[in-house]
Amino acid sequence: MFLRCHKRIKDGKEHRYYSVDESRRLQSGKVAQRRVLYLGEINDSQQAAWRKTLEVFDEQRQNYTTLSLFAEDRPAPADALDSVQVKLSEMQLRRARPYGNCWLGCELWRQLELDSFWEQKLPRGRERVSWAQVLELLVVNRLVDPGSEFHLHREWFDRSAMDVLLGSDFAVAEKDRLYRCLDRVLEHKEELFAHLQQRWKNLFEVSFDVLLYDLTSTYVEGEAELNPKAKRGYSRDGRPDCKQVVVALVITPEGFPLAYETMDGNTSDKTTLRSFLAKVENIYGKARRVWLMDRGIPTEAILAEMRDPAREMFYLVGTPKARVTKYEKQWLDLPWQKVRDSVEVKLFSRDGELYVLAKSEGRQAKEIAMRRKKLARLLRKLRAMRRSCPKRDQLLMRVGAAKPRQVEPSDS
Repeated sequence: MFLRCHKRIKDGKEHRYYSVDESRRLQSGKVAQRRVLYLGEINDSQQAAWRKTLEVFDEQRQNYTTLSLFAEDRPAPADALDSVQVKLSEMQLRRARPYGNCWLGCELWRQLELDSFWEQKLPRGRERVSWAQVLELLVVNRLVDPGSEFHLHREWFDRSAMDVLLGSDFAVAEKDRLYRCLDRVLEHKEELFAHLQQRWKNLFEVSFDVLLYDLTSTYVEGEAELNPKAKRGYSRDGRPDCKQVVVALVITPEGFPLAYETMDGNTSDKTTLRSFLAKVENIYGKARRVWLMDRGIPTEAILAEMRDPAREMFYLVGTPKARVTKYEKQWLDLPWQKVRDSVEVKLFSRDGELYVLAKSEGRQAKEIAMRRKKLARLLRKLRAMRRSCPKRDQLLMRVGAAKPRQVEPSDS
C-alpha cells in the first residue's frame, strides 16, 4: 500500500486530495491498483489542524518532541516551529501486518482471565519464553487463522502482529516449543473446563441445564497409526480400511464445550454415556439437566438410571424404529398441536415415557430440496451415458459408479 496525492486545478487554485491505494497482482500477471481509503482534501487552510501531529523521540534530550507534518514540495509556514517535511513520493509501506484481529484475540484471552489462570498452572522458569505466552499464541492462531503448528511456525507468525502484542520475538513461535506446549496443557484439562465454565457463567449468566452429547470418529494414517488408541471400528467417515479414534463431546446449545474425551477407535457408543454423566456431575455439580442424544447412544439400562427421581435428570433421545412401529397406530389418532409457526407436535405418554412426534415444514422443505438435488445429479449422469452410448460393460461400470449417489433418505 502507498499514499497517493491527486491534484486538481479549480478556479485557478490547486487542490490536493489524498488516498491510500494498494497494488494487487492479477492472475494474468498484470498489476492493478485499488483505492483502500479516501482521505479527502488537505489544503493550506487545513494546515493548522495538521500541525503538531507527529511525535518524535529526541535522542540528545532523551524526551519526546511534537513536530508538524507538511508535504515535501510546499514550504512550511513561517509561524510553524519545529516542523518536518515528508517526501510523499518516497513513502513506502513495509511488512504490512493485520493487527486488529490479533488484538481482539488477545483481548478475549484477558476477558476470560486465561492469562492469570495459565500463569498459575504454567509458572515461568528458566526458559527464555514463558509457556503461557506460547499457549496464547496458539489460541489466537486457532481463532484468527486455524492451521497446524508448522504453518504457524513457518508463515503465520511473520504475517501477524503477535510479536508486538506478546512482546516477544520469533522465539515464541519455535516449532519444538509449540508442540511441547500442548503436552503441558493436557494435564490441566479438567481445571480449564471448570474455569471456562465459571467465567462463561459470570459473563453471560447462563445455566447449563440443556446439554448435547454426541460422538464422532476420525481416521488416521501413517505414523499416527502407532497411537495406542488408533484401532479399527465402525467408521463414520466411510474408511473401514483405516484405523481411527473416537471423540466424544458435550456442548451447550450455544456451542460451548463442557467436556470431551478421545477414546479407542473400537469403542461402542453405548458404553460411553455413563462415564460422561458422572464426569459432568463431578465437575459442575448435580442439577436439573436435559440431555439430547442420538438413539444409538443410550441403552435401556442407562435410561432407567437417568429416570431415577433422585438424580433429577431428563433426556430427549431418538425413539428406536421398532418402538415407532409399535405405537404408530396410537399416534395416528392423536391431534396435532402447533408449537411454532411451522412446527406441530403430537404427544403420547406410555409407561412413564413421553413420546414427541414432530412435524416441521422447514425440515420437510429441506428434505425435498436434498432429494431433488440428488435426483438431478443422477439424471445428468444418465443423460451423459445415453449421449456417449458406451458398450455394455462400460455402461454397467458407469451405473455402478453413479449408484452411491442415488436418491436415499438422509439421516435426520
